[in-house]
Amino acid sequence: MSPRDWKAGELLEASGAYWSSCALHAAVKLDLFSRLADERLTAAEIAGRVNGAIRGVEPLLNAMAAFGLLVKTDGTYSNSDSARLLLCQASPAYIGHMLLHHHHLVESWSRLDEAVLAGRPVRERSSVSDEQWRESFLMGMFNMAMAVAPRLVPAIDLSSRQRLLDLGGGPGTYAIHFCLAHPGLTADVFDLPTSRPFAERTIARFGLGGRVAFLSGDYHTDEISGPYDAAWLSHILHAEGPEDCVKIIRKAVSALAPGGMVMIHEFILNDAMDGPVFPALFALNMLLGTPAGQAYSERQLMDMLKAAGAHDLRRVPVQTPNDSGVIVGLV
Repeated sequence: MSPRDWKAGELLEASGAYWSSCALHAAVKLDLFSRLADERLTAAEIAGRVNGAIRGVEPLLNAMAAFGLLVKTDGTYSNSDSARLLLCQASPAYIGHMLLHHHHLVESWSRLDEAVLAGRPVRERSSVSDEQWRESFLMGMFNMAMAVAPRLVPAIDLSSRQRLLDLGGGPGTYAIHFCLAHPGLTADVFDLPTSRPFAERTIARFGLGGRVAFLSGDYHTDEISGPYDAAWLSHILHAEGPEDCVKIIRKAVSALAPGGMVMIHEFILNDAMDGPVFPALFALNMLLGTPAGQAYSERQLMDMLKAAGAHDLRRVPVQTPNDSGVIVGLV
């Protein structure tokens, strides 16, 4: 990436950006926006609802008003349209679970220097840590997938495919959207048993119990029986080192019938590994939480697919909100 002409003020703003993050996390953790909903309340009334001290609640409300998430009028507060859409739990577009996932990562990010020097993680993986962390992680992944899937699914032609493997699919959000887009498609979501309750609730919510099934297993150790004619690997490779990535892709490929399609969805770095910004930062997040995980470049992912026996590789031309991308190959 080209060097940027940073000003001192810009660096100070970047350095202190965690103040904004922590204030937002606190408001979401206290569920201030849901408690307000469509009402207009005073700081004292809101403090009563959260069982908090007015001295603490009022400046937090003022900070959220400064962000433009709350509207302050004559000493009362109400939600902005954005807060009502994105930060009230009753909204289908709620993203608070992902923000709480970010909150759970703050402590480890404050120790990034330790991880950099040691070259090893300083926290457990959120998907296998305590129940609260796991819930915010799974729900956060669901929220983000619900936003991204409608952009990705139309860009990938599965009209000739009949059976999809969603490997490490968690709640099965992408399998569900692929099946909604293609009436002749069925799917199996293969993931750890801890994901089953959430996945089955999600599948039932979309009325796809007859077409999307959940299979319990560990893709590191368990065999996957096919044949499938398409395999979707979304955001699972970044938790692994390159050798294990190839093993996982090979396992998915081995479950495909001849002519099957394998699809990898990841935060993809450029081939110089120095951008875009979010995948570059995400590589550090994987350092903090996994023994060997990282963000990968397009060339690295294509080389992994080739090593697993895939050919006719291509990058799907689609833009997502978080710089994720899809690479497709045939077997």
